[in-house]
Amino acid sequence: MPKRGSREHLVLAAVLAVAIVAVIARRSDILAGPAPAPSNLARTAAPAAPSAQPVADVKLELLKTAQTDLEPSTRNPFQFRQRAAPEAAPRAIGAPGRGAPVIVGPPPPPPGPPPPPPIALKYIGVLDTAQGQVAIFRDSGGNIINGKEGAIIDGRYRLLKIGVESADLAYPDGRGRQTIRLSGQ
Repeated sequence: MPKRGSREHLVLAAVLAVAIVAVIARRSDILAGPAPAPSNLARTAAPAAPSAQPVADVKLELLKTAQTDLEPSTRNPFQFRQRAAPEAAPRAIGAPGRGAPVIVGPPPPPPGPPPPPPIALKYIGVLDTAQGQVAIFRDSGGNIINGKEGAIIDGRYRLLKIGVESADLAYPDGRGRQTIRLSGQ
């Protein structure tokens, strides 16, 4: 037979466990906050409908479309057509000196000089010499012209850079820089 002291301990432990569970349950209610308000007040305020309410007959003839006096559409969403130009809104003509002030901006700048003409040379190759690389070009007349980087070629162009597959040329004043690709002919 168990001792009287151990039985009292069991009862005390059980009461303590129930108290802890009650405190935890109460705290979770407090932490959760108030219950959210229903989203449809009219529905919650109305008395609940009886579950055995008869269903009304569906009148299918009312769902059919009625004949209209409209003509069939000529619009085809799969056919491209230019958009019609919007009609200009009529302008209100007011008395001079009234209304919003007219702001006159500076006149547009004059057009700049025309770009230089394209360089009419074909890059046909490069030679490696003891003095450095020499680029070889052909002009529109079939004449062969060659030069080193930085040199003036044909009296009209400066050779800026020689590459394996292209050469960069410009006019002597620095305008009209062009990259001419290797053509081989």
